[in-house]
Amino acid sequence: MMTMHVIGAGIGRTGTYSLKLALNQLGLGPCHHMEEVLHNMAVQVPLWTAALEGRPDWQAIYHGYSSTVDWPTACFFRELHAAYPTAKFVLTHRSPESWADSFGETIYKLMAGRDQAPPEMKAWFEMAAGVAAKTGFPDGLSRDALIEAFVAHNEAVKRAIPADQLLVFQVKEGWEPLCEFLGKPVPSDPFPRTNDTAEFWDRVTGKI
Repeated sequence: MMTMHVIGAGIGRTGTYSLKLALNQLGLGPCHHMEEVLHNMAVQVPLWTAALEGRPDWQAIYHGYSSTVDWPTACFFRELHAAYPTAKFVLTHRSPESWADSFGETIYKLMAGRDQAPPEMKAWFEMAAGVAAKTGFPDGLSRDALIEAFVAHNEAVKRAIPADQLLVFQVKEGWEPLCEFLGKPVPSDPFPRTNDTAEFWDRVTGKI
């Protein structure tokens, strides 16, 4: 049974893909991310759907992984803290306004168009929309309401996770705070920077 070393409580569009690459580079991978769900939908989507319905099997979901970031994980930070009480949590964040603009142009737009999704993607879309809604981001929120929900999620994480187990982190801060928190030496390579809005759409449409 693998131990979960690092759990990301930050939601999509807060630098989660950069954090995934960083954790892999620090030897704390393989790191789970929504991309892993997309690459293994037949196994992952039913497991996450069951978790949404209150029947999580974390061992099965994270089989082969030793860290996890991004949605769907970020939706379940309370349950995961109970399941992995010694894990370290990283809350990726950014300015609420810039997050709302990025989320609105990417994930939210994708979710809003899910009725047009191809049949093989329907179950993933339903799960992903359910995860977003459970985290506080149901369909149809205004930009102001998105900003409010984003702040509320981050505050909820800070209340739920003990301060000595939680790093509140912006990826622009680079390696130092992350490595200090995780007890790892700082790599000489630059911190990964990836998955801007254009790259998000390339990933979704299969160009990457």
